[in-house]
Amino acid sequence: MKNLGIESIGQIAVNVKDVGRAVAFYKDVIGLPLLFETNGLAFFQCGEARLLLSLPEKPEFDHPSSVLYFKVDKLEDSVVSMKEAGAIFIDEPHMVGKMGNTEIWMAFFKDTEGNTHAVMSER
Repeated sequence: MKNLGIESIGQIAVNVKDVGRAVAFYKDVIGLPLLFETNGLAFFQCGEARLLLSLPEKPEFDHPSSVLYFKVDKLEDSVVSMKEAGAIFIDEPHMVGKMGNTEIWMAFFKDTEGNTHAVMSER
């Protein structure tokens, strides 16, 4: 297979129904740095990738987003902090698998727009 030069994901878009409500969640509950807002779009920094929150451009794009997995160092601490800030988790931290000697742990939550995401940690 030919190498197309893809290095990483630069930006991920998440559909929202209320940009202001979603901005508050991603900024205040998840703790992502807000880069800027313009014309109903909000951009956050998430490691090397940008996260774009926006209303769907056309009806055919109006669907829940893909699951985003936010990597954290201390899963349980992140879950407690996010719950205190208002996040609704649909499960508790649990191991989902092993890669060699590394355990993959996750906890899934809903954002204010009905999208399911997770915080994850590798131990």
